[in-house]
Amino acid sequence: MTMERKPLPIGIEDFKRLIDDKYYFVDKTLMINELIESQTIVGLFTRPRRFGKTLNMSMIQCFFEKTDESNAYLFDGLKISEYPECMKYQGQYPVISISLKSMKQATFEEAFAVFKDLIRAEILRHKSILFNSAVIEETDLDKLTRFIELKADKSDYNTSIGFLSTLLASAYGKKVIILIDEYDVPLENAFHQGFYNDMVNLIRSVFESALKTNPSLDRAFLTGCLRVSKESIFTGLNNLQIFSIMSTKFDDSFGFTQKEIDSLLECYGLENKSSDIRHWYDGYKFNDVEIYNPWSVLNYLSEATDKNSIPCKPYWSNTSSNEIVKRLIEESNDRTKNTIEDLINGTPVKAQIFEDVTYGTIDINSEYIWSFLLFTGYLKVISYETIGDETYYEMVIPNTEIKSIYKNTIRAWFTKKLNADSRKDILEAILNADAEKLEDLLCTWMTDTISCFDERENFYHGFVAGLVSGFNGYVVVSNRESGNGRFDLVVKQRSKWHYAAILEFKIVDKFNQMLNACDEALQQIEDKDYEASLRDEQYENIAKLGICFCQKRCRVKSGGIDRFEY
Repeated sequence: MTMERKPLPIGIEDFKRLIDDKYYFVDKTLMINELIESQTIVGLFTRPRRFGKTLNMSMIQCFFEKTDESNAYLFDGLKISEYPECMKYQGQYPVISISLKSMKQATFEEAFAVFKDLIRAEILRHKSILFNSAVIEETDLDKLTRFIELKADKSDYNTSIGFLSTLLASAYGKKVIILIDEYDVPLENAFHQGFYNDMVNLIRSVFESALKTNPSLDRAFLTGCLRVSKESIFTGLNNLQIFSIMSTKFDDSFGFTQKEIDSLLECYGLENKSSDIRHWYDGYKFNDVEIYNPWSVLNYLSEATDKNSIPCKPYWSNTSSNEIVKRLIEESNDRTKNTIEDLINGTPVKAQIFEDVTYGTIDINSEYIWSFLLFTGYLKVISYETIGDETYYEMVIPNTEIKSIYKNTIRAWFTKKLNADSRKDILEAILNADAEKLEDLLCTWMTDTISCFDERENFYHGFVAGLVSGFNGYVVVSNRESGNGRFDLVVKQRSKWHYAAILEFKIVDKFNQMLNACDEALQQIEDKDYEASLRDEQYENIAKLGICFCQKRCRVKSGGIDRFEY
């Protein structure tokens, strides 16, 4: 049976729009039934970025919120509609819904200004019911007006959500549901920007008023990447329940399950890409459920459908700065660097998991770093072992997409780490066919840095090409036809009468094979006449180099410099 090919909801996080405009919806509405049955008062859902948290919060809002026009039709035909006891809750509550994901400014003052705008927007959303209510005091309306005009005292914002919930409860005669999406984005940003303590104080005050000492609260749901408790964000909040990737509840509510992926692939006629998609975007494990990255899958399906199938590639890496991986690569000590290398090569890291790990206490070289990488989506648990009263978890990189983030970050850092003089020395050694100097320079940098051994020539090829790219007056060409084949790499001056160099790469598994492989590379340059295109361009001095890599070691042999007169 052919399924209707609805448009894919790339970046659509508004549940009402998604249903009204008939986008493809992976039905997660049974999460609502689980929420009601759990009787959670304050629930925090922690998942990696781009795993459907915002869309689920919008869905929850559409379900519970009392609106002028009923939203019940949005759930027609969805799984929750088969639970009449749950549907009794639909459209019965005033809802405060605020997302903090836009609070990513360079200073606390700028971020606080955004928070003021968020409070203003939420008050305006409820303005009609509040300003037309007979039970709201004039002094409270005046305070609301000051919020709307952005003239409220700074201290008033500490209790702004709690204050708004009190007025809404009075106006509706019913307690309020509070939704706060991406609550830890301003904390993460403040950590990297240097005003962490100021932001912690603001968020703590807001939450204390809204979630801890609030008689107008029916229930509240929050989303984020991490549980931030060491800074006492949730101090004294005894009714808080944490639903992390380690929890047994809501384990299939975020991200796509295998069954959901199978339906998607069938709908868009891409069943033949199932193995590739699993290799690239699967591998996350929430409790015992295997989960795919929804953002990456939807983006891939969109491109593959439009272009009649394409190779898989990373999409999640473009959704954030991956700042923590950059810090991990740049600041780690030798022990941590070695562990990163092991992870990239498929060896698990074994460590304890700390669910309250957070930005303010993270030390790149402490045991906390592995918990941080787990909860932010850069690792997954494959097994665990309890020794005494302590549990140790084995973790690996989830999939090819995440492995590519590590590798690309390493490459970018490596090139940045090399200063201009060192790179110029490498370039000169290549053009002069100075095998001894080039070998020494490459080995030094490879020994001092993190490497990835699981690829063949393409990694080392890109590594060397990156080192010699970007110099004024020089051109770097890869895998171009010349003579009777394709050379690996050519470096040449733009002026045709000066210097050029041909580099041929080999990879071996054993160190004692390296010199022979260099000879084979040089012979390949001769046999396939890779100089042909350079002679056609009338280069007078053409250097030839055979380079062999084996893990972090490198050997170089020179074929000399062929000199031509035209």
